[in-house]
Amino acid sequence: MTSTDLYRIRRIAEYQFGKGIGDILFPNGVEIEKSRKTGKIRRIYHEGKLLATMRASDGYLALSIEGARRIVEKTRKPKLRVIVAGEIAKFIKEGRNVFAKHVVEADPNIRPGSEVIVVDESDRLLAVGRAVLNGEEMISFKSGVAVKVRKGVGGEKCEENVT
Repeated sequence: MTSTDLYRIRRIAEYQFGKGIGDILFPNGVEIEKSRKTGKIRRIYHEGKLLATMRASDGYLALSIEGARRIVEKTRKPKLRVIVAGEIAKFIKEGRNVFAKHVVEADPNIRPGSEVIVVDESDRLLAVGRAVLNGEEMISFKSGVAVKVRKGVGGEKCEENVT
């Protein structure tokens, strides 16, 4: 890994998630896995734990559970979060999608397609996924999927490798 690679992934994180997130998500000492064919960044690890995957489709980052955990620990809610009612937390942990009727609060800066972190009302990490609705719609709508969950903390919904 070069210092240019670290600079690049930190800047992508800053653009995608906001000021300060690049340093929180990617500390010094991260390991970067690149595609053998293209040489492009694919996965970013720290101390053997996957933090994020670079999406081949658009060049943005897809968070892993560990990457989301780092952001939750160092930021205040509702930043990058969708907060759901406690009674459905166990289903979200298993990797089930979040429906709008269960959303209690959401970052108003969330846009459809944004990478989001799903937490319960006590700010405990439940899952990571992609927003289907914007933050305001998640709170006001009473039906429909708000977040397509990629991975829950307690279950395997799909592969962590997102390309």
